[in-house]
Amino acid sequence: MLWIKSLHIVFVASWFAGLFYLPRIFVNLAQVDDTATTERLLLMARRLYRFMSMLAIPALVFGLWLWLGYGIGKGPGNGWLHAKLTIVVLLIGYHHACGSLLKKFERGVNKRSHTWYRWFNEVPVIGLLAAVVLVVVKPF
Repeated sequence: MLWIKSLHIVFVASWFAGLFYLPRIFVNLAQVDDTATTERLLLMARRLYRFMSMLAIPALVFGLWLWLGYGIGKGPGNGWLHAKLTIVVLLIGYHHACGSLLKKFERGVNKRSHTWYRWFNEVPVIGLLAAVVLVVVKPF
């Protein structure tokens, strides 16, 4: 079980690196005007989105393995897991929202400001904080 837990943590951390960095690329894309810089940033964003999508899959698989295979969070007094799973679902939605925003940048139809993307970039920070507190503290 410790191997699976370790792999889960490593892949979650790697996935979050992408969730933190891709919106920072969006901030830059929302600010630049020249075509060469835009194309370079779009290339970086596409590659990062593909890579972080590949990292999310094993993170989810190992998490499900811990839950369904080892019974972590099952039984009474484990409401923290339901809250954590809700956060995971919301973060998957955030991941897909990033993909949707990337497509808008690729089509040249972004209507949001760099300031909006700076705030959007804070969402995974809050999600990570909440998930870690739930797993470590197990408040309910």
